[in-house]
Amino acid sequence: MLLAEEPMHGYQLMQAIADRSGGRWTPSPGAIYPTINQLEDEGLVSVTADAGRKLVTLTDAGNEYVEGRRETSTDPFASFASAEPATDLRAVLEELHGATRQVARSGSEEQRAAAAKILADARRSLYLLLADGPQQTPEA
Repeated sequence: MLLAEEPMHGYQLMQAIADRSGGRWTPSPGAIYPTINQLEDEGLVSVTADAGRKLVTLTDAGNEYVEGRRETSTDPFASFASAEPATDLRAVLEELHGATRQVARSGSEEQRAAAAKILADARRSLYLLLADGPQQTPEA
């Protein structure tokens, strides 16, 4: 669908998906590039070198495929448009990862053991959240 609008590089596709989903869906290169390869194998896209990058363009067969499904397919981004903006858990997780690395590198054995307990408790709390279990506010 995105390639029907304009040819794009893999990175541009990842960014377009992230933008249209409000950041809730950000595919990785490990998801995008094999998909591009599969579409190329099926003759739906062509991939050409463009300034050292691969430019992905719909072929005539790809255009026919998109047009033939325009009436019956749904917009994969429509549900994101009506939803509230997502809380950016990825940024918080990256901050947690950085703090964990710091404790692992320079903390004492007691600090590493305490960090392991904190992380195990956080994991357990997240699963309880999904199971509609007890909602506890973490201590500061």
